[in-house]
Amino acid sequence: MPKTGIEQEIIEALEARAAERGVDVVDVEVVGATKAPCVRVRIDHADESLPTITLDEVTEETEWISAALDELDPIPSSFTLEVSSPGMARPLRKERDFERFAGEAVQLSLVPGEGRRRYTGTLLGIEDGTVALEVDGERVELPFGDIRKCTIKPDFSD
Repeated sequence: MPKTGIEQEIIEALEARAAERGVDVVDVEVVGATKAPCVRVRIDHADESLPTITLDEVTEETEWISAALDELDPIPSSFTLEVSSPGMARPLRKERDFERFAGEAVQLSLVPGEGRRRYTGTLLGIEDGTVALEVDGERVELPFGDIRKCTIKPDFSD
């Protein structure tokens, strides 16, 4: 999925250190004003059998993330760092995320182009770089490289 140069640079720097800590960098976003942006880092356990990361664990991991960003210095001005769990509307960024969360309801948007750009449906999985969804009873296949953003759509009906 396309990321800005700064976001991709941050992801690569953090992923290099995250593996040794048993952490998965779920997503990175740089948002807000150019002069003082906010860097949002979403993390979880790398071991998918563990429950979602806790607030105490996020607090522990924030220290090395902050140090890695200080070393990288990706933004010349000051910025705010937010480190959190992926939350219920978890972003899906890696191909393995599309395998892991097959069966979940998702909201997906494509990079600008012709035709439909937004889909809401059930994620069926990914195979050979093609993401499959069930949308309104129809199977839809989309190239992984064309996906701009995909998040799990939380179900609050219970």
